[in-house]
Amino acid sequence: MPVPLIDTHTHLGDPVFDADREAVLRRAAAAGVCSVVVVTESHDEIARNLALSERHPEFRLAFGQYPTRLDRTEARQFVESIRAHRERLVAIGEVGLDRWKVQEEDQRTTQRELFSQFIDLGLELDLPLNVHSRSAGSHAIELLLQRGARRVQMHAFDGKHSKAKAAVEAGYFFSVSPSIVRSNQQRKLVNLLPMGCLLLETDSPVLGPLREERNEPANVAVSLGVIAELKGVCVEEVRERVFDNTVRLYGEAILG
Repeated sequence: MPVPLIDTHTHLGDPVFDADREAVLRRAAAAGVCSVVVVTESHDEIARNLALSERHPEFRLAFGQYPTRLDRTEARQFVESIRAHRERLVAIGEVGLDRWKVQEEDQRTTQRELFSQFIDLGLELDLPLNVHSRSAGSHAIELLLQRGARRVQMHAFDGKHSKAKAAVEAGYFFSVSPSIVRSNQQRKLVNLLPMGCLLLETDSPVLGPLREERNEPANVAVSLGVIAELKGVCVEEVRERVFDNTVRLYGEAILG
């Protein structure tokens, strides 16, 4: 029996899935997906995702403030909620830096300050960080290393391999979305990264194989196939390696 697949970054709590979430999860199960990490962006999502996780045992929860939300009050609320629900969480996320949308230097300073709080909290609570770093890969990695982060997933990393090397050396992981089928940057990155640092993600409902279509967890199989092609190995070998990588980062809690 093949080892299960794990989608390490989704937004399955998003209302866009309200009409057919159960069908989406059935398709994921049919594709071999046993667990989906469901991240937050705003504090308002926490109660919703907690309730959904009661109905959907595949959900693995991560709480975190999206990097473009520069609200210190909300950040404090997130810290309180993460502490309160520590036993329900598999990660803190998504958190990080975003220099694509946040371009004013004073706002970037605030963003670094808030990200630093979540890095420190991850160390204190021994929770992995599920990290967003759009147009900020080297900056995010530098800050993570400076603050001693140990358990890190770089989600949808859009930087160059040269910027990722320090993260690989630190034992960080990089998750691969189905958009790799249309992204030369992702293909080049995965081709150069060692297999021992790769994870699967979808970022559902975005980053799917087709830009105009809603993405969903069943599409981790697409990422799996492209990784196997690029590495010149069979799909089952990749499947086993990314499963082992995921458990190394998240622990047995990711399996339920």
